[in-house]
Amino acid sequence: MQLYNKLSAKERAALIEQAGKDRLTISFYKYAKIGNPQILRNHLFINWDALEVLGRIYIANEGINAQLSVPAENFQKFKSHLDTISFLENVRLNIAVEQDNKSFLKLKVKVRDKIVADGLNDDTFDVTNKGQHVNAKKFNELIEDENTVLVDMRNHYESEIGHFKNAVTPDVDTFRDSLDFIEEQLREHKEDKKLVMYCTGGIRCEKASAYYKHKGFKNVYQLEGGIINYVRQIQEEGLENKFLGKNFVFDQRRAERISEDVIANCHQCGKPCDTHVNCANEACHLLFIQCETCMEEMENCCSNNCKEINSLPYKEQKALRRGKGNSNDIFKKGRADHLKYKKDLRNIFEVLDKKS
Repeated sequence: MQLYNKLSAKERAALIEQAGKDRLTISFYKYAKIGNPQILRNHLFINWDALEVLGRIYIANEGINAQLSVPAENFQKFKSHLDTISFLENVRLNIAVEQDNKSFLKLKVKVRDKIVADGLNDDTFDVTNKGQHVNAKKFNELIEDENTVLVDMRNHYESEIGHFKNAVTPDVDTFRDSLDFIEEQLREHKEDKKLVMYCTGGIRCEKASAYYKHKGFKNVYQLEGGIINYVRQIQEEGLENKFLGKNFVFDQRRAERISEDVIANCHQCGKPCDTHVNCANEACHLLFIQCETCMEEMENCCSNNCKEINSLPYKEQKALRRGKGNSNDIFKKGRADHLKYKKDLRNIFEVLDKKS
């Protein structure tokens, strides 16, 4: 019985091309009490592998967080299987705005301590006492209210290429970093402001809204289904789009274009650009923003040093990497010192001053 992926990403990509089938990129999450995550993990892998599902799925005692792709012809079978699992019956599925048959190239179902790394002790507050979910129409109304503080619950490299108009975009590397930062900065407005939050698909706001209510915020709202669901609703209902730029996604696509606005800049030359790439030097692999001109000039690298290394024969590159960790730049996500043009950070107090 196969319980783990046996094909490389390269092999899987070739099979996808040979099959010539359209695939759907989907994400969903559900907080629920799972007694034995390992049993559920194995059950999902067996059934989803048979349906040619690919993706990244995390399971914990607190629930499931899934980002995946499935052949369009198998979607109904996939949905039917979800409905056989009691807590996943009729779960909301966020279908990607832009499709790419190679958004995922492996099926990875992993058991984790948490489905999102939030660093919180869930025993210290009621995680079910969440904020009020709002649809796209209500969300648009709320963010035009002068008594609203709109907060982006994503990380700096996500909001850098796209965010809602007038949103506070905290300068943080992780979701955990944002929780205390926002609570501290907004403590004077716990009763007089409406705290409205959003993220990619809604999962981070589920926990954050309960946390902020526990911290004393009186009026807490969250965008139902996140940016992905928002875009679907405005398209279907003909609503005004208030999102600027691209929505960062955690798969091979890296982003979905929501509006034609380009709000970011190439980290190397400063020209308007919102395309994330990874440095071609495998010893670096830094995620940063690079325009086509710099990509050609720098040969897909983030620095001259990486360019020189990447030009060496592969065996020499491999020898240079031997015994060295790969964490020097990989986790900096566009913050590396050698990148000249970085995100122009907005001060959270400037946003609040405008609303006072």
